[in-house]
Amino acid sequence: MQQVTFTGIDRLVEVLDRGVARQDTASITREVKDGLCGLIREGGIELPPQVQRPGQDSYGRHLLYRSDEHGYVVVAMAWGPGQGTPVHDHAGVWCVEAVCKGEMTVVQYDLVERDGERFRFEPQGTVQSGPGAGGALIPPFDYHTLANTWNEGVSITLHVYGRDLDRCAIFEPAGDGWHQRRFKDLAYS
Repeated sequence: MQQVTFTGIDRLVEVLDRGVARQDTASITREVKDGLCGLIREGGIELPPQVQRPGQDSYGRHLLYRSDEHGYVVVAMAWGPGQGTPVHDHAGVWCVEAVCKGEMTVVQYDLVERDGERFRFEPQGTVQSGPGAGGALIPPFDYHTLANTWNEGVSITLHVYGRDLDRCAIFEPAGDGWHQRRFKDLAYS
């Protein structure tokens, strides 16, 4: 998969390389989030038009950068109005997510009960985020949803994953507050 060249990539890689050099996941995600959000707030990242297009039925997922040295990847996601995700996890991979354009709503969930492949979740908080705001997900506390709630159009988010995320679990409503787990293969647009 070809990586994308864009204004600010060199500075972004420098910030991310410094962040992933930390010793523990909490420190890594904190430094990556602070650096990424700071670059966005100061206008240091300008993404090209081809990564700002959502899919017709789902968000667009565009690979921006893969670090051969550290293993992390940077992905841009383009969300059409009202597009979002079901409850999902990140398959044990840490992640930092930040809004570049628009407005996103993130709901975090705790797993409160499991019965085989059925899961019951409880919402733990909702955050509405605009440009320069972000958060971190550190497994096993990574169950969440994302949705574009910006009335003006397409929202763009940047995601930094500890390694390439090619599969995750999604949890579809199964009635009576339960969700059924299904695995989803992920690809780039």
